[in-house]
Amino acid sequence: MKVGLIRHFKVTRGYPASFVSSEELMKWVEEYDASEVVENLVDLQDIVWKGCYSSDLSRARVTAESVYVGEISYLKELREIRLSPLFKSKRKLPLFLHLTFIRLAWWFNHRSQPESKREVKERISGVVDRIIREGEDVLIVGHGGIMMYMRKELRKRGFTGPSFRRPSNGTLYVYQDRTG
Repeated sequence: MKVGLIRHFKVTRGYPASFVSSEELMKWVEEYDASEVVENLVDLQDIVWKGCYSSDLSRARVTAESVYVGEISYLKELREIRLSPLFKSKRKLPLFLHLTFIRLAWWFNHRSQPESKREVKERISGVVDRIIREGEDVLIVGHGGIMMYMRKELRKRGFTGPSFRRPSNGTLYVYQDRTG
């Protein structure tokens, strides 16, 4: 059994200014979520994919519909990890500082975050349970953070495949179980 992970195509909405308030940062997140994408060709490695699961966010939907011909199952469980500023402030801080605070708050399960690490791992585990039960070669179209947890979960269950620090947009990463 093979599982192909694809991060959505690159979005057209660039990063916000280098100094932003927490409100401006969240506005940018909304714009990013609604952004159009730049499509590219994806090498599906001559594998006959029997199914496709995708995040239900538009950038992943467009990617899935571009690379897969057939029925696609859209799942909320494959949405990107939701993060929130640690504190609300009109004061502008460097973007990297906001992002560092948010990541640390999430990593340490701070109450400011809408979703815990445990919740993310549970939803990813549920998706992997489902695809393993079905037992067919499937594509999963999602987001960078989710792909990192998906890769860890697949490896934990005996799948082998490539490593990545940050998955590239519109690129296929194939993981295979021991049976082939």
